[in-house]
This record gives sequence, C-alpha cells and structure tokens, in this order.
Amino acid sequence: MFRAIYEYFKEILLAIRGLINGMRITGKYIAHARKEIITQEYPDNRDTLQMFDRFRGEVVLLHNENNEHRCTGCSACEVACPNGSIEIIWARREDPETGKKKKQIETFVYHLSMCTMCNLCILACPTDAIKMGHDFEHAVFDRSQLTKVLNRPGSKLEKGVEE
Repeated sequence: MFRAIYEYFKEILLAIRGLINGMRITGKYIAHARKEIITQEYPDNRDTLQMFDRFRGEVVLLHNENNEHRCTGCSACEVACPNGSIEIIWARREDPETGKKKKQIETFVYHLSMCTMCNLCILACPTDAIKMGHDFEHAVFDRSQLTKVLNRPGSKLEKGVEE
C-alpha cells in the first residue's frame, strides 16, 4: 500500500516539475521577445506589400515594350502541365519576311482554377516565354473569371526566337 502512495506522489511531483520547466521556458521567451513588429496587417498594407522572389502566384506570358512575346507555340508547357491548366491554340500562317508557313499562337489560355502552381510549365518552356507572377489575390465570385488569355491582342513573336 505504501508503494502505491509513493508512486502516486512521485507522479504528482514529476508533473509539477514538468509544469515549472514549461513555464520557465515560456518566461524566457517572454522576457527575450522580439522588439520589431513581425505581423503584417494585410489589407491595410497592399501598396507596400512585397512577396518574396520564390513565390508562385500565377503563370504570366512575358511581353516586351513592342508587344512581342517569346512563345513559339511549341506546346511544351501544355504537355508538362499535370492537370491541363494551359491550352495553346495555334495556326500555321505565312511569315511575311520569308514567305514560309510558320506556327504562330492565336490564343494562350490559362485556367488558374485548375493550376496547382507546380512550376513544371515554366521549367519545360525552351524559350523562357512564361514565368510565375507574384499576384496572389484571385478571389472571384464566378469561376469563369479565373480563365485568362495570356497573350495580348495584336502581340507577335519576338524576332530571333526560333522553335
């Protein structure tokens, strides 16, 4: 019987010791807390908010100041995408400089609602025509607004980029 009482009080003392140890560690963190503010007030700081460089927000087709892009329509990104969030609609048109028929993209469709931001399409692109953007505000009431056409109206292939 004394053995049971001894074990009972031993467990109580071990529990109190563990509680004091936990409170000691917590007190240490409170006493040596960070002085700078690390919490960001998101809706209020939209103008100054900067996402880190490796953030993956959405796929963006890069255009230069002359409304030219580097996408040749090779469909490597479309094939690499595991869930089909990229569609490239292309046609063979006659190149005015050479007179030969050349593949040109008509529409670069991106379904943001299906994208998992895996970055496989970016890695597959041989001409570095697309990249991951930093935009993260995609809340909409209608899912059809998450389907985007990435090539701008009237855009064409940049000179010097070949398939």
